[in-house]
This record gives sequence, C-alpha cells and structure tokens, in this order.
Amino acid sequence: MSTFFLEVITPERNFYSGEAECVIFKSIDGEMGVLAKHAPTVTTVNVGPLRIKNAEGKWTEAVVTDGFAKIMPDRVVIMTDTAEYPEEIDINRARAAKQRAEERLQKQLSQLEYMRSKTALARAMARIKATSK
Repeated sequence: MSTFFLEVITPERNFYSGEAECVIFKSIDGEMGVLAKHAPTVTTVNVGPLRIKNAEGKWTEAVVTDGFAKIMPDRVVIMTDTAEYPEEIDINRARAAKQRAEERLQKQLSQLEYMRSKTALARAMARIKATSK
C-alpha cells in the first residue's frame, strides 16, 4: 500500500513523525480517514481518538484535542493542542476532570463557560475511553 509522511505536532513536542499508510481522526464532519494521494485539504481536528497505521501495517492509537490538519497527496500535518498515548494518560485525573466538568454543566453558566465545560468533558471522556481498551 502507498504511504505518506505524517507529522503530529503539539506545542510541547513532535508527537509522531514518520511514514504512514492511513490516519483516522475526528473532524467537524465526523470521522475522517486519510490515505496516500488524498486531495489537498485543510480541516479541523476535534477531540477524540487518533489512529495511525504505520508503513509496516501496525495500528497505533492516541487521543488528541482540538487543532487542524493540512492534508496533501504525499504529506499530512496535524497540529493539535495535546496528543497522548493511552499509557501516558492518568486515568484518575481524567475521571476527576470528567466529574468536575459534569458538575459545572449542571450550573447556570455563561455561553463561554458552557463551551469550555463541554470541551473539558469531551477531553476527559476521550482519555477515559482510550485507557479502557
């Protein structure tokens, strides 16, 4: 199968850099899969799982938060706020964050606070789901 060069970059580190056969992530329109020779596109990346099939055919899963992806026929660059492998996630911290976000959503919030709480809840849920596999 054809490959392309994939980079996943966060402000803290170069999370992934190498050849890939496929990458799958959540975008504003739902899950998006990218293969080599994809039409040039720029799209959002939403909180959720990131699945990478490397050049040897092995799948790797991670969790990413909001960002964007620049897709070209031979290269994909995903820039996101955070990216974590399941083994890097502190499950107790993720559960506590989920509980705090749910409690905040029960209160009357401004629109900005509501959106922040929804984002925090989505991030916590993605982390918990990634560690449960």
